[in-house]
Amino acid sequence: MSNRMKNIVVPLVAVLLGIIVGTIIMIAAGYNAGAAFIALWNGAFGEIYYTGEVIRQVTPLILAGLAVAFAFRTGLFNIGVEGQLIVGWLAAVWVGVAFELPKFIHLPLAVLAAAAAGALWAFIPGLLKAKFKVHEVIVTIMMNYVALHVSNYIIRTVLSEKSDRTEMIADSASLRSPFLEGLTDYSRLHWGILIALACVFIMWFLLEKTSKGYELRAVGFNQHASEYAGMSVSKNIILSMVISGAFAGLAGAMEALGTFGYAAIKGGFTGVGFDGIAVALLGGNGPIGIIFAALLFGSLKVGALNMPLEAGVPNELVDIIIALIVFFVAASYMIRIFIDRISKKGVK
Repeated sequence: MSNRMKNIVVPLVAVLLGIIVGTIIMIAAGYNAGAAFIALWNGAFGEIYYTGEVIRQVTPLILAGLAVAFAFRTGLFNIGVEGQLIVGWLAAVWVGVAFELPKFIHLPLAVLAAAAAGALWAFIPGLLKAKFKVHEVIVTIMMNYVALHVSNYIIRTVLSEKSDRTEMIADSASLRSPFLEGLTDYSRLHWGILIALACVFIMWFLLEKTSKGYELRAVGFNQHASEYAGMSVSKNIILSMVISGAFAGLAGAMEALGTFGYAAIKGGFTGVGFDGIAVALLGGNGPIGIIFAALLFGSLKVGALNMPLEAGVPNELVDIIIALIVFFVAASYMIRIFIDRISKKGVK
């Protein structure tokens, strides 16, 4: 079996194993697994409203997955997508609240502000990695907490009068659309899905079709050889983190300008940035794979809300299934060995 085929089969096997083990856990806990999965499907695709909510959920997951995958493809581990998403969310809301502009200026400005905020937040660990060899995993994890608490402080003291949330953004900065809402029975679906798909193309084109993308991948693959070839390792490390952070900031813009329309005090992390790690892993860090992985995760998360209502099954079981899928993806080395053995037996 070719490596390309293995890259497709391994995530599929991981998903299948996660569902199988999750089903066993459901049955062992005394729940009706069949009814649970039917309720899950109905909660995701049973009505056009739920389908709209799935696409809405998929949108930031795609962008968070791209953020993680872009850094990984260039030899870096950006675990700070959650923090970059939060500052992007805050920046988008600030622009959406503070200015009164025509929509064709206001909306792009708010989206770009979110991307710039995420990029700036990722620039710091990139700089520390490039100049002082500080490992980006430690810095990005710590900056998640800084982003959370600084954002909460700004919301409470700058963007609102000692309130737990800001004003709603102006309509001219909103991604919401009466057309899409009416089409999906008034779900929260918005035009952000087009931005997410455009970013999928941008990542593919940048990494695969440009000399700068080749340079970024080369630095990630072997820094010493790249430096010997005349490439600036430091500049490329910083650029990789900045682009990754921009994708994460855009994920925050989807929540700020589309789903919610405001920023509120957060008692904890949104989880979207961390889900992006799982999406990137399951998608094999490839743009197309990330779309399908985000669709799976979005369907599971939205559909899970219907499980307690229709089947009496706690939706936390879906979190267990997602965790099992991630586990089997992380253990893909074992799956590859199993596939190789089957392939060799088939050849004989």
